Amino acid sequence: QLQLVESGGGLVQPGGSLRLSCAATGFTLDEYPMAWFRQVPGKEREGVSCISRYGATNYADSVKGRFTISRDNAQNTVYLQMNSLKPEDTAVYYCAANFRLSLGCSYSGMDYWGKGTLVTVSS
Repeated sequence: QLQLVESGGGLVQPGGSLRLSCAATGFTLDEYPMAWFRQVPGKEREGVSCISRYGATNYADSVKGRFTISRDNAQNTVYLQMNSLKPEDTAVYYCAANFRLSLGCSYSGMDYWGKGTLVTVSS
């Protein structure tokens, strides 16, 4: 059974850090591009970062220099290290897999989603 499970969300003060994890079961995630998204109630889901099969990465301008996406193939897990967090980073964060894209990574055409983890940045 295919499954993506996010964890690591929580409450953090501005300027703090969190590391989100996305554990995959039912497939080997290093064979597919993976992406992190976030969504605030009432707003559209936003692509935050993605990583290709070969390790190429992409970041939204709003998180560039603060967030880092990585993958641990032995753990079959993708991570999102978030530093220098701001109140505007508050959102539910989702990971997703693209089973059809062979090169690069993208924020469209995702085939499978996790259920999300809530990140709240507040003093």
